[in-house]
Amino acid sequence: MGSGQVTDWQGKHVTVAGLGVSGVPAARALHGLGAEVTVVNDGDDARAREQAAELEALGVTVRLGDGETLPDGTELIVTAPGWRPDKPLFAAADRAGVPVWGDVELAWRLRGPDAAPWLAVTGTNGKTTTVQMLASILEAAGLRTAAVGNIGVSLLDAVLGEERYDVLAVELSSYQLHWAPSLRAHSAAVLNLAPDHLDWHGSMEAYARDKGRVYEGNRVACVYNADATGKPSTEDLVREADVEEGCRAVGFTLGAPGPSQLGVVEGILVDRAFVENRQRNAQELAEVSDVNPPAPHNIANALAAAALARAYGVPASAVRDGLRAFTPDAHRIAHVADVDGVTYIDDSKATNTHAAEASLAAYDSIVWIAGGLAKGATFDELVGGAAKRLRGAVLIGRDRALIREALARHAPEVPVVDLGRTDTGAMLQAVQEAQRLARPGDTVLLAPACASMDMFANYNKRGDAFAQAVRELGA
Repeated sequence: MGSGQVTDWQGKHVTVAGLGVSGVPAARALHGLGAEVTVVNDGDDARAREQAAELEALGVTVRLGDGETLPDGTELIVTAPGWRPDKPLFAAADRAGVPVWGDVELAWRLRGPDAAPWLAVTGTNGKTTTVQMLASILEAAGLRTAAVGNIGVSLLDAVLGEERYDVLAVELSSYQLHWAPSLRAHSAAVLNLAPDHLDWHGSMEAYARDKGRVYEGNRVACVYNADATGKPSTEDLVREADVEEGCRAVGFTLGAPGPSQLGVVEGILVDRAFVENRQRNAQELAEVSDVNPPAPHNIANALAAAALARAYGVPASAVRDGLRAFTPDAHRIAHVADVDGVTYIDDSKATNTHAAEASLAAYDSIVWIAGGLAKGATFDELVGGAAKRLRGAVLIGRDRALIREALARHAPEVPVVDLGRTDTGAMLQAVQEAQRLARPGDTVLLAPACASMDMFANYNKRGDAFAQAVRELGA
């Protein structure tokens, strides 16, 4: 099971690690190709038993509650992306010389001979929005495409399904890239790098290294964030990548672009990378007002999407039309209502400090609703950067004390309401307290910088609760 395509799966013993959104399609696909499939899963709850019963009906063996021991005769492991590299199962595989692939690696290897090329996007924040913008631009150019990967549509389904695509817009997480050694994209972008999932990767260096894998073997363009600070930067990752001859580094910036960059000049998104004579010429692509919403971090997403689409050869008009046609996901800087001159914005999807930082940078005078599960994050840098924009803060959730302490250190003059409740009804009280602190012209911003599971099933439910509470104010 080396690096080449596996054409004959008949009778091969494959262990699928983990049920869930990637494991079940992988087990089905491999079984359909004739492999002898065993699924191992740590959990043994009602959902797992339901999924196991469906697979067992096909003839797949499922072992629930035992994800640690390697089944006898295993020749390959296909793992769910979230399974940590330090699990005993993988140590056993290493000792036995058994390769480990992720679902992305499996999809890459199962592509047909004339498969659609992949335009890949990774980064700590903005991946989903950028991939959706990219798909919208490619569609505007008349191409058959889909937004796939870490975004809903399984890559396996896209690769093995009946539908023929010209090109795929692929969102990849650091987990997926860790387990995808032979992936080679047409072009790829790393949007940004900030500490995240360090418990999984072990260090910032390891996290950055896995993100940087997206550039390996790129053919046309490695798209990087020219505004990024910190080490390693996305440009550092491009420098370290082993790419095909002729592949170019293409930067995007919110400032005026240099040669081989995309950027912004007087409210216009312009391209100085994919034009004749880029030393002197620039191509207008779209107006900043064509980006929805036109917040700085989202303009950066649009530039990255435009760079990948241009690398694939789409005309400038398709960039404009695709950005105009794009509508962002719910709970991503969503305008809920204006009540008594105050704007209420739902960015419940800002589940980490980097996403919240981008959100806070988009408004001038903010009453900030924040808190939840911190996942090991610290908040000093976030609060220090946003302090001058804060009218007040309302804190909810289990780890709110971490944010309260950062506010006391870096924004001691900002009034803080600390809500001790963690029941779902706390959101209505949070919105009422925020209304009390706000003045006409202010923005009440739900950008929690934390995960939601201490109080809500997911960030969608948290955003819904916020929107419902705002509607009750308006009523």
